[in-house]
Amino acid sequence: MPARSVLTKTPSSISRYDPRQLTDEELVQHAHVELFHITRAYEELMRRYQRTLFNVCARYLGNERDADDVCQEVMLKVLYGLKNFEGKSKFKTWLYSITYNECITQYRKERRKRRLLDALSLDPLEEASDEKAPKIEEKTGLDRWLVHVNPIDREILVLRFVAELEFQEIADIMHMGLSATKMRYKRALDKLREKFSENNET
Repeated sequence: MPARSVLTKTPSSISRYDPRQLTDEELVQHAHVELFHITRAYEELMRRYQRTLFNVCARYLGNERDADDVCQEVMLKVLYGLKNFEGKSKFKTWLYSITYNECITQYRKERRKRRLLDALSLDPLEEASDEKAPKIEEKTGLDRWLVHVNPIDREILVLRFVAELEFQEIADIMHMGLSATKMRYKRALDKLREKFSENNET
């Protein structure tokens, strides 16, 4: 889902480079100079992370329709926020911090929507009957088990296993202490192991 370049010509004042050969940090530096007229560095950053970004959103939110919406919003926020990104953390950490906040916003929005539908005695599943996006319960592997933990623990597991972030990076993104993050991670895994064991016994 790379963004479309605003301009097709590169100003002669900016040297040509192969964005695929640069590190994230070097691409960020180029983006500081180029945006918003040239999006070459930005597009490469998005290309590197778009698949994992989508997987993180889909596993947290539970369906691909909402995940796609959140991904688009995240990409816009990155586009307009790159010039102000100071590099105090890794680009990847900053990206998933934005993703986490957008997922939380979307999750709360959907939860309020379902409460309204319940109050009106409507079936939320009936409203979404035309949607083809698969629900998280229908998937296998990690998705199958994420429904058994609360949203915060789910995000910790997703950031750890899908985004492959370090515990300190996850703690920074979720504004939690490192020990608290590790504790919640361990408890979530213990809960999933217990659930898995119960299923195997039945």
